Amino acid sequence: MSQPFPSAEAAWFWTTAALEPSRTRKPLPAAPCRPEEVLRCLDSLYRTRRIVLLHAQILRHYGRRGRPPSATHPRERCDHILWTEAMNGLAPKLRKAGIVADPFARMGWPPEEA
Repeated sequence: MSQPFPSAEAAWFWTTAALEPSRTRKPLPAAPCRPEEVLRCLDSLYRTRRIVLLHAQILRHYGRRGRPPSATHPRERCDHILWTEAMNGLAPKLRKAGIVADPFARMGWPPEEA
C-alpha cells in the first residue's frame, strides 16, 4: 500500500486519470486505493444530498482537464464555488477511509497532554 494522497484534489485527479480510457496514457503512480473507492465516497455525498448532480459534473469536467476551476476567471467562478463545496465534502470522507492524509497528523495534532 502506498502513501495517502496529500489532498482530496490529488485523489480526484488521480481517479479521473485512472478511469479515463486512453491508450497513450502514462502509467499512473501507485495509490492507496482503487478508483472505485473514491467514487464510492462521492456517491455517498450524493445519496445523502450533500452534493447535487451539478457538483459531480463539475468534478468530472475539471478532472478531465487535470486542473481545478479558477476563482478569478469570470467564466469559472461559479464552477470554482461548486468544486470547493464538493471537495470540502469529499475530503473528510477520503481522510476517514485513509485515502487522503490527515493534515494534522504531521504536526502531532491534537497535542498530547503532558
